[in-house]
Amino acid sequence: MNSEKKKLLEAAGWKVGSVDEFLDLTPEESAIVSMRFNLAKALHERRQKLRISQSAFARRIKTTQPRIVLAEKGATSVSLDFMVRSLLAVGASKKEIAGVMAR
Repeated sequence: MNSEKKKLLEAAGWKVGSVDEFLDLTPEESAIVSMRFNLAKALHERRQKLRISQSAFARRIKTTQPRIVLAEKGATSVSLDFMVRSLLAVGASKKEIAGVMAR
């Protein structure tokens, strides 16, 4: 957000801050949210690159299509472990996954 827009919003009574501030996240919680988001995005991109459907991908890793939907959305009901295992199952290396998590 540019500084002029920020000034206008603050002058109108709005509080301007980060998502972490808004959600009152600790640095650790913020890191987990970031990792989950990045893993979900990488999972979706990898599946798209392979040109396979969510159903085909689900069969490949012995899960269900709705679970793949949740994983690609970064739902908290899907473990980080599942997301990492899924990426490994479609050919991502440990080094690639580490890079995704470090973004």
